[in-house]
Amino acid sequence: MIQKNEVISLLLYVGVFIYIQLTRSQFNRLQKSQILIWGFYIYFLGRILTVLEGLFLREVLSFLEHLSYAIGSGLVFIWCWQIFGKEKEAKYESH
Repeated sequence: MIQKNEVISLLLYVGVFIYIQLTRSQFNRLQKSQILIWGFYIYFLGRILTVLEGLFLREVLSFLEHLSYAIGSGLVFIWCWQIFGKEKEAKYESH
């Protein structure tokens, strides 16, 4: 069974996906932007799988959904670490 809140969440993600596509040149100005964008895409895939699991293959799609969330979150973490974590490490090592 499809839940309304899952569909609404998916629609919000569709809006963000469209925004990213329209402003891709702006995102490319960020350091290592591909990691961040792929993190979003994989997390977006998880939102799609959330809705689809209400229709068929519940257990398989649920597993893939949660795997997508883990991978997408991992990519965003890696992006944050590469952008913010390494700078702080370099500052502390230079003192």
